[in-house]
Amino acid sequence: MNWPARLHLRHIRSFLEIARAESISKAAETLNVTQPAVSKGLKELEDILGTRLFDRVGRGLRLNEAGRIFQAHAAASMSELMRAQERLARDGGAPARLSVGVLPTAAGDLLPRAALAFGDALPKATLHVLTGPNWLLFNHLRDGTVDLVVGRMPEQDSATGVTFEQLYLEDIVLVCRPGHPMLTAPAPEAGLPAYPLILPPGGAVISATVERYLASIGLPGLRAAIETVALPVGRKVVRMSDAVWFISRGVVADDIDDGKLRTVALQSPLLSGPVGISVSRAAPISVARDVFADCLRAAVRG
Repeated sequence: MNWPARLHLRHIRSFLEIARAESISKAAETLNVTQPAVSKGLKELEDILGTRLFDRVGRGLRLNEAGRIFQAHAAASMSELMRAQERLARDGGAPARLSVGVLPTAAGDLLPRAALAFGDALPKATLHVLTGPNWLLFNHLRDGTVDLVVGRMPEQDSATGVTFEQLYLEDIVLVCRPGHPMLTAPAPEAGLPAYPLILPPGGAVISATVERYLASIGLPGLRAAIETVALPVGRKVVRMSDAVWFISRGVVADDIDDGKLRTVALQSPLLSGPVGISVSRAAPISVARDVFADCLRAAVRG
């Protein structure tokens, strides 16, 4: 049977949305069609291919082995078709708009380099960049205000309905001004209570990591003089005083490279964590998002 002649784009779109949402009802809502239409399309696709693509798990659906194989090829094919459409749109079509939420750790270096590459790849696209605390950006991701979030891996309560792709591992550093007494102390951790401490606020994604570290060195509940992850505030306070600041390396990387801030030698795997791309499982297919993700990956590779 000539099954390619029976296969339509709607079959592929429906299948990919069902696989993404693991639910016919959610796929129907995303595609703005009725549930019976989605169910019928899935049955037609399985008849065309001659195999079942999903197993029922409770009230939802989950890809089986055949489904995962088909998903890999279907997603790649759909992406290529949409890339082709986007290239045609460059010569007169409506410009694309991509909204990206970025945490401070990625805002200083990774995102600007990816943004420049994105502009070269899609010259007519507009990149809208939103910064803010982790909880806010992931709320925006779930409600569709942003298309993806770039930053630390979300905590468990923020990870529901979100896929995360790690780009690299990044450590949290303790920074101080040049010439600070902690830089020459034989055991700098022991001196932490003697200096004003700047910690990430409770809503920051690195807050729990820093708290676990302080507890591991016998300083649980150490009081912060200031709570912030904002570079202008933290940088100025540290450079003007003996305050020390726990912050993601990416936020202060330029200041460290320029010698304006120094890192205190702390040896702990507790202060390392993944940085990457977070996307809502319910998000529709987007060429611009895929292109920007490729730009982020290329920026990490250098």
